[in-house]
Amino acid sequence: MYSLKIENLSKTYPKFKLDNVSFFLEPGYIMGFIGRNGAGKTTTLKSMLKFVHPDSGKVEINGYDIEKEEFAVKNSIGFVSGLDGFYNSKKIKTVTDVTKKFFPNWDDELYHNLLQKFNLDETKLIKSLSAGMKVKYQIALAMSHDAKLLILDEPTSGLDPVSRDELVVLFQDYVADGEHSILFSTHVTSDLDKCADYVTYIKQGKIIESSDIVSFKEKYLLVSGKTDDLTDALKEKIIGFHAHNFGFEGMILASDKESFQNCEIVKPNLEDIMIHCER
Repeated sequence: MYSLKIENLSKTYPKFKLDNVSFFLEPGYIMGFIGRNGAGKTTTLKSMLKFVHPDSGKVEINGYDIEKEEFAVKNSIGFVSGLDGFYNSKKIKTVTDVTKKFFPNWDDELYHNLLQKFNLDETKLIKSLSAGMKVKYQIALAMSHDAKLLILDEPTSGLDPVSRDELVVLFQDYVADGEHSILFSTHVTSDLDKCADYVTYIKQGKIIESSDIVSFKEKYLLVSGKTDDLTDALKEKIIGFHAHNFGFEGMILASDKESFQNCEIVKPNLEDIMIHCER
C-alpha cells in the first residue's frame, strides 16, 4: 500500500495549469516536493486534498480514494503549513480542545509528550508564540491523531537554522518506524538535503522528475572554467549556462562528464540543480 499515489492530477486556472501530475510515496520515507514559487506545489497539495476541486486525476492516500473516502483520508493525515491560520487571541489549550474533537484517534498522552518536547505551554496565547513555536504546535496537533502521512507545505520558511534543524531531526524520527511518511513541500532545499529519501521536482505545473534523491543528484554535475575552452557543441550541453568576467559556470548531465575534462567539476546539491534548471 502506498502512503500517497497521485495519477494524472490536473487543474486549470486562467493563467496556470497543473498538467497531469503523477507520483507516489511509500511508507517509511520522506519525499521532498520542490519547485520555484508558482511552480504548482501548493496547487498540487490543494487539489489532492480537495481544498480545490481538480479537473481530473486520481488520488489515493493511505489506501483510501479521496473521492470516495474523504473522511477516512483526512483522519489518516496531518497537514502543516508555514502560514499562520490560528485564532491568535485564543490559548493553545482552547484551540486543541476544539481540534481534537474532529479526530477519533486522538491520543492525549502523545499530545502532551509532544508539548513537553517542544517546550509549549498550553496556557499561552497563540499570538505569544514565535514563528517556530507555531509550526511546532501545528506538528504536535498533526502527530497526535496517528497521522500516517504528514503533508508539509513550506513549514520551515522564515525559521532560523537551529529551529529548522530541530524539525528535520523530528521528521526523521517520525518515519523511522517504517509506518509513517512525509511529503515535504519547500523551496528551502537545504532541509531536504539533510532528510529526504526521494524528491519530486515540479516546473510550470509539470513533473520534471520523481526519483530517489541520490539518483536525482547523481544525474547532474556542476561545471565551470574558461569560456575559451568551450566549443559551440559543448556549450549546448550546459544547463543554465552563465558567463561572467572570470569565465563560465553551469550544470551538465553526469553522462557528459568526459567531454569537460579541462573544466572544474563538482557535485551539486538540490539548490544548485534547481537554480540551473530554472535558468
